[in-house]
Amino acid sequence: MANSKRKRILVAVDESQQALDAVRYVSRTVSPEETEVVLFHVVTRVPESFWDTEKEPGYQYRIISITEWEKQQEQLIKEFMENANNILLDAGFPQEAVVVNIHDRQAGIARDILTESLNNYNAVVVGRRGVSELKDLVLGSIATKLVEKIAHVPLWVVGGRPGCDKILLCMDNSEGAMRAVDYVAEIMDGRPNLEVTLFHAMRGLNVFQEVFGKSFGSEKEKEWRAEMERELEEAEKALKSVFEEAGNRLQKAGLDASRIRQMIVKGVTSRAGAILEEAKRGEIGTIVIGRRGLSKVKEFFMGRVSNKVIQMAREKTVWIVS
Repeated sequence: MANSKRKRILVAVDESQQALDAVRYVSRTVSPEETEVVLFHVVTRVPESFWDTEKEPGYQYRIISITEWEKQQEQLIKEFMENANNILLDAGFPQEAVVVNIHDRQAGIARDILTESLNNYNAVVVGRRGVSELKDLVLGSIATKLVEKIAHVPLWVVGGRPGCDKILLCMDNSEGAMRAVDYVAEIMDGRPNLEVTLFHAMRGLNVFQEVFGKSFGSEKEKEWRAEMERELEEAEKALKSVFEEAGNRLQKAGLDASRIRQMIVKGVTSRAGAILEEAKRGEIGTIVIGRRGLSKVKEFFMGRVSNKVIQMAREKTVWIVS
């Protein structure tokens, strides 16, 4: 019987390699002793309406081909679940902490995953691309739908085969950013080898000059620049206190202070680009970002920076924390 105190991770899988890589990522990221992993697969069967074609020519051949297709799909997902189960067992998860849930499609793949995610999970994990997705697409259709719909529980979108020992935690002055800090502390509890970079990308005067500079006459430009410099300095000062509080919370959760970095990058033209550049430069596999930052406006239900990071981080894992 599973330990009721365990954290619960829902991993939505098909039989793709990316889904297996998502399982590997989970196996290396969370504590086997404290986590239950639910491997959730939605089975798409032939609709009932298909079998109403009994009088049509070729009906018997259709039955044979569709029946064989369904058997093949069942065998593929069976083999996948065995492989996924072995990955988790090899990582130290006890058998009772690995749950296989093969679910007959009801409302649709994404909607059925969404419904399952309401059952007290600490995270929902999905690969960027599934078996039916072309590799040149930015984000798979199921992952896209889940990003749009799942806001009640953090969503992990796994791309490629990222490492899990380094986290880039995107910060601002919002309550959401501090919730992301607490979430990382909760999920990563007991990971002594973890490194966390608290990161903020700050636009520079050059960006504001392009947007607003032409609105001022030359006699006002000097005054405007002085005011903008003062505001940027105040913003940086406020961020330092936020970073200090975030570091304290991570240390309280057991992370050594030497493994916590603070970084404020100034003068960027694209905050999402700066986040991805730092993740690449530091060989950081996991990016943690709030669904929305300081702006409370629901722009396509996602903040602009969050949305860009998710779309562009093809070989990284992005945690979206609401």
